[in-house]
Order: sequence, then structure tokens, then C-alpha cells
Amino acid sequence: MSEVIEVLIIEDDPRIADIHRRFIDKIDGFVVVGSAHTGAEAKDWVVSMKPDLILLDVYLPDMMGTELMTFIQTESADTDIIFITAAAEVNVVKQAFRGGVIDYILKPLTFDRFQESLSAYQEKRKTLSSPGKLQEESIQLLWHPVKSTNSTDNTLTPKGIDPITMDKVVVQLKQQTQGITAEKMGLASGLSRSTARRYLEYLVSESKARAELIYGTIGRPERRYFPA
Repeated sequence: MSEVIEVLIIEDDPRIADIHRRFIDKIDGFVVVGSAHTGAEAKDWVVSMKPDLILLDVYLPDMMGTELMTFIQTESADTDIIFITAAAEVNVVKQAFRGGVIDYILKPLTFDRFQESLSAYQEKRKTLSSPGKLQEESIQLLWHPVKSTNSTDNTLTPKGIDPITMDKVVVQLKQQTQGITAEKMGLASGLSRSTARRYLEYLVSESKARAELIYGTIGRPERRYFPA
């Protein structure tokens, strides 16, 4: 089973915080462990929970998110940060970049952009949890996730699509003469169902796979994927 990534939401607007929470509920492998609306509240959550990931706004009522970022890195060094903010000032972006922020999402955000960011982060964590040494391709993908390093395919892939993971999905797909569901692909490839579905749907969009609804004798129809 894949690890569950614990997320702390730091957002001064409760309505937006609730949107983030509902977005996370739709993505496999993530769970919200708390929500803070001020910097002071956030500090208490960070010290007590030490979450894996923080979604951080810049404009908080009592301090700037960039100031809080320094506190987070001191008190919980293994916690990663994604900025979700309306702040586009160069000095803010520069502080985030130099502070090692994982991603920077400008408001208003869409679910697709949100999911893309968290899925890419999930893949990076998986890579960094591997034992022993990493291949050069895996290391490069941590910093350049959109560029395919597959020597047989020099096309660019969107963020959140790891060419190495894609290769595993393609290998599994080619063995499925009767088709395969996203759930079974996830089990076969060591991925969550939603991640497997994202890769399969990407292959369909690239005409490298096809999908069909298969109607059984009972229950809802299954969406199965076949080699193109």
C-alpha cells in the first residue's frame, strides 16, 4: 500500500480552505490533518503534527506566509511546502524559490492544476523513498518532471506524468488482451487507482491506448483500457 501523505492547510479564508479540503478528498493518497487560518494557529499545528505537506497562503492576518515558511523549515525540517496564493510579487516568488518551495500555485486555482501539483509531489516522494541509489534519469526527473528522458521518445510529457512510471504502465497494458481497469492497473504497477487512471487516460489522449465501457451481468459498467 502507498503511504498516506498528511496535509496541513494554512489559509485565512475558511471558504477557500474548505475548497482545498474537498479537492484533497478527491485525490487518493492524501489526508487533511488540520486547517489553520492565522500564522499563530499554524505554528501550533506545525509543532504538534509535523505534517508531510503544507498548503500555504502568503497573506495571513498576523504574518506573511514567507515568514511562516522559515518557522516551518526550522521546526519541521521534513515538511514540504506548496504555496497557493494570489501573491505574484517578484520578491515573494524569489523567497519561495530560494526557500525550496515544491510548487507555486496562483489563485484562482482549478482542480486540474491542484491535482497536477499534488500528483507530481506524490511521485517525487515515491522516488525519494526508494532504497539505495537512484538512476540518473530519476534524479533528473525530480527537477525536470516535464521532460521525458526516454531515449526512444523525446516528446514532452505534462507535469505529473513520470516517463519511468509511464513505461511501467505501458508494459502492463500491452499484456492485457482482455483490457484492464484503472484499479487493476494500480495493483499491477504499484500505483493508486487515481494515479493509474491518470496515466491510462493520458495514453488514451495520445492515441496510445483505447478505452471501452464493458457491461457485465450485474453492477455498473467497467471502463477498461486496451493497447491501441
